[in-house]
Amino acid sequence: MAEDAGTPAQPDEEPQGQEPAQAESPQAPVAEGGTPAAEGAPDAPEAPAAEEPPAPRAEEPPAPAPQAEEAPAPQAEAEEVEEEDEDEEPPAPRERPAVPGADLEVDIVPEGVDPLATAPVDPYAEYETEEPAAAEEEAEDAVAAGPIEAVIDLAAGARYRATGKRKTAIARVTLRPGSGSYTINGRALAEFFPRETLQRNIRQPLETVGYEERMDVIARLHGGGVSSQAGALRHGISRALLEAEPNLRGELKRRGFLTRDARAKERKKAGLKKARKRPQFSKR
Repeated sequence: MAEDAGTPAQPDEEPQGQEPAQAESPQAPVAEGGTPAAEGAPDAPEAPAAEEPPAPRAEEPPAPAPQAEEAPAPQAEAEEVEEEDEDEEPPAPRERPAVPGADLEVDIVPEGVDPLATAPVDPYAEYETEEPAAAEEEAEDAVAAGPIEAVIDLAAGARYRATGKRKTAIARVTLRPGSGSYTINGRALAEFFPRETLQRNIRQPLETVGYEERMDVIARLHGGGVSSQAGALRHGISRALLEAEPNLRGELKRRGFLTRDARAKERKKAGLKKARKRPQFSKR
């Protein structure tokens, strides 16, 4: 064939004495600077890349160096212990409790001596002021003074009426010239009020004025109890005396004869046993 004649035949085997061509030659290592490194030479160590200098930072104050704790000297410790021992006071010895009144002297009154002959000394006399003493003296003088000088018109037809109250008792009183008798609901004073204490309380206003034997008392009482009726009668007599002589008001008021005692029993409420007493609560 022509093609076969024209092209030289390729020998199947390569001629001896020649090295086979490398099909794929490895890329030779390139040294720095662009020049290939010599074959067979050992690999040169790679130079480290140049690091960029760090940016300058703001100056920070240096941290204080930790100081080592100084161990206390043994001598100083011993001195401190001695000082503490000196500061501590020794415990006080236990004392026996004192007997109350042991220091008092025995007060013995010899025979033939009157212990009440001399007035006892008041330890609080120097602390007392003059004002309370003066007030007490005035009160005592008022009580000891007895009747007050009063001028009341005791004409034949004079009548002085007033109403007295205490708690729930009411007394309608009439004063008239007389011999000092008391007529209460048509009965005498001793019959209506058997207690002597109540009788004295009722007579106080007229005895204070000095007309206990020159005026008669006629009264009608209702409501309240025995004691409250006696208080209402005394209140009514005092008011009737003011009708006769208004200038007696100060003295009667100071002695408490014109004071209205308004205390009264409180009414019972619905649902309660008394005014405020409630029934016992039962849970079951």
